Order: sequence, then structure tokens, then C-alpha cells
Amino acid sequence: MLQYLIILLDDTAVSYCHYSATRTEHRIIGLDTLKRGILFAMKENLNIQFVYPDYELPQEYKDTIETIDHVKILPKGYGLQAEKDGNADVIVIAGIGGLRSPHGVREDAVCVVRTTKAGLFADYKLLGDVSRRVTRLNVVITDVETFTDDDFSRYKQVLGELGDVVERLYVEGKSPQINTLTDRMMLGTMNNCGAGDTSVTLAPNGKFYICPAFYYECDSDPVGGLEYGLDIKNRQLYRIDHAPLCRICDAYQCRRCVWLNRKTTLEVNTPGHEQCVAAHLERNASRELLNNIRRHGTFLPEQGEIKEITYLDPFEVRELW
Repeated sequence: MLQYLIILLDDTAVSYCHYSATRTEHRIIGLDTLKRGILFAMKENLNIQFVYPDYELPQEYKDTIETIDHVKILPKGYGLQAEKDGNADVIVIAGIGGLRSPHGVREDAVCVVRTTKAGLFADYKLLGDVSRRVTRLNVVITDVETFTDDDFSRYKQVLGELGDVVERLYVEGKSPQINTLTDRMMLGTMNNCGAGDTSVTLAPNGKFYICPAFYYECDSDPVGGLEYGLDIKNRQLYRIDHAPLCRICDAYQCRRCVWLNRKTTLEVNTPGHEQCVAAHLERNASRELLNNIRRHGTFLPEQGEIKEITYLDPFEVRELW
């Protein structure tokens, strides 16, 4: 069931996921389109997430945005003024190196860090340092589909070292959150992106898309518009109960990016090998972290244990299901 409306405020709105926002020419959403988008969300009882470009919006846009409850997703540079106002809900940082600067990163901030695998392997120790002083870190590897066996081995090592840092922080009484490590400990069911199922995107052209990635990839293939509503073909394929692999998987923290699914397997409901293996490495690292924290005392007793598994890609054991 639809719960969220993502509104891109400009063609250059910041990317907060695997896709790249490739457009460089500013095209702000029309003010009337913005108002109609807000009205659509109100009628459908949807929560709105506004995705910002890197420039200051005109005052009439700011006033319109403030007419409804919402979440702001801002690039780090834009977040400086928003921080002063206490309005930056999610700050997107391009590259782990951007965490070196304290500007744009509040102690109560939720930070999305977009990084390549090379950037992650080079600077991952910064994630542990910053997790001490922010509410949450979401790490998005933008080229996960290019992982090789050597990359998977390196990723496993990185997760293990970050797990040691997180364990020490929990022992100190802190509660750091790094999506790739701590989310699985807290979850009992799949908690994925939900594009096309629980969320849909409104682009500056007034059309709906499964998510921002689909808009940037092909803006001539919308799934509806403000004039005539939503029209998602085969909508059931975006649901977890129509994903043969994912519905029996317990890597609950996996983003299950439907755009990346389509890019790697040509099916929105079937993830590629690399996405699955990366998610299961995270799952196993979370299992180890949970067990290690519990050695220091009672921790999340209601969650039970994360069982040990012998595979990294569910497709490898398909005969079992």
C-alpha cells in the first residue's frame, strides 16, 4: 500500500541511493505542480519526502513546502543553512571523505553517505569515527553491481572492523546506527526500499515514476501523472510477496533496489548476484556483532538469534525452497 510520495524539487535534486542524478541543468518544479503534488499526497494520506538541489529555493517554494508535514533530504552543502533552522532531516554526503568536515553534520543528523567501493575501502574507518556523533549513518555503495570475489572478501573485512568499533561503542553505552551493520539486529521482517509499492516519485515534469532512478534513466516512461493519477503496470511485481527469492530471505536490511534489480537481471523483483552477496555479508556481520555485544550483557533479547547460514546468494540453494 502506498505510504510515501517523494518529490524531486529540481532536475538536479541530490541522489540518495544507487543511481546518479546525471542532469546538470537546473529545472525547478513548477510552483503549481508542487502545490498539486502536495494536494495529491494529502488526498492519498501520504507522507512527503522533498529531495533538494544544491541551491537555495525561492521563498514562495519554501513557504509552500512548509504547508504540510514532510521530510527534507538535502545535499550537504545546502544543509548548512537548514542546520541553523533545524530543518535538515537527512543530509546526503558525496563520498566518505566528506565526513572529514564537521560542517553540515549535526549530532542529531541522519546522514546518507554515497560512496564507490574504492572510496569505501580507502576511507571506511571514518564511518566508525563519525558514528560516534551522529544519530544514523546510511551507507550506499553506488557501484555494488561491479563487485568481484576480491571485493567481497575486502567488504567482509571492512564490515568486521567496523563491527569491532560498533561493539566498543555499545559497551560504552552509546547506540550507533550504521545501516549495513546494525539494521539487521533490529529487524524481524524485510525492510526494503519499497519503490513502486509503498513509495512513488513525483518529478519536476509533473509525472510519476517508480523512483528517482527511473526518472533519470528514462523520463519518457512515467507511471502516471497529476492529471490522471497513478498507472503502474504489473504493480504486484514490486511487492515482496511477488519476489520469489526475497520473500524467503532473511537478509532483512537489504535495500532490494528495484532499479538495480532491473539493471542487473531485467526483472524488478529479482536481485542480481552482487546485491545478494553484499546483503548477506552484511547480514552475517550483523549476526557476529549481535553475538559479540551479547557477551557483555543482555541485549535485544526479544529479537532472538540470527541463525548461521552456509550460502551468500539464495539462488545457490534454490533446491531447498
